[in-house]
Amino acid sequence: MGIKKYKPTSPGRRNMTSTDRAQVTAKKPFKKLVSINHRKAGRNNYGRITSRFRGGGHKRLYRQIDFKRDNYGVPGKVATIEYDPNRTTYIALIHYADGDKRYILAPEGLTVGDTIISSAKADIKPGNSMPLSAIPVGTIIHNIEIKIGRGGQFVRSAGVGARLMAREGNWTQIRLPSGEVRRVHVKCRATIGTLSNGEQANVNIGKAGRTRWLGRRPHQRGVVMNPVDHPMGGGEGRTSGGRNPTTPWGKPTKGYRTRHNKRTDVFIVSRRKK
Repeated sequence: MGIKKYKPTSPGRRNMTSTDRAQVTAKKPFKKLVSINHRKAGRNNYGRITSRFRGGGHKRLYRQIDFKRDNYGVPGKVATIEYDPNRTTYIALIHYADGDKRYILAPEGLTVGDTIISSAKADIKPGNSMPLSAIPVGTIIHNIEIKIGRGGQFVRSAGVGARLMAREGNWTQIRLPSGEVRRVHVKCRATIGTLSNGEQANVNIGKAGRTRWLGRRPHQRGVVMNPVDHPMGGGEGRTSGGRNPTTPWGKPTKGYRTRHNKRTDVFIVSRRKK
């Protein structure tokens, strides 16, 4: 797997790169595991914009991913490795021995024909899902549950993996890709291995239009607005704002704490920002 460069047939093509998708083995998704994905474009349940500069983007079909991995004890064979437009990592279609078919996040090293299983007695192989109580300390894991039975919520992006650092009583300590160390219950499940498509981080977008395909609209800086639109706007000629950086509503944006979830503070052993 590597980075594909393009000939400079236009200014937009000159610096554009993409992954070569050598791992991908199928072009079309499995129809029964696909659903329509209506875009919200940064709007809340009232239809009001709560995240600015989002909208448009290419049409996508949503692939239903099995984050819970609750087909316990049934071995499954990897049928295809596929590209998913909704996420950076690749996905794998699994044909289970009982006839069930599901998509999972594809870890690095998983190939067509490999067998995976979700069991406490599984081997320590990429793609196998196990409770944290059965995973050896020091193992690289992904798709980690933080509430028992809810399904994986942590470490689901291309090329990332967390490390199981320690186990004490009913709790484990996991170092996340951000550097944060977090306590997770031993009954929560995780999948072995690092996620695929690690080269995604090295891709050069190349042109503004490609960013629009992803649903990201142009971002306007506050200092180029008028004073009626932003606290940092206005002034004769170019200015740097004349005050500490703020949001359009006057809240500080640098050095200002944005985390308000004190309910889960007890699970954080070491923060990513020392």
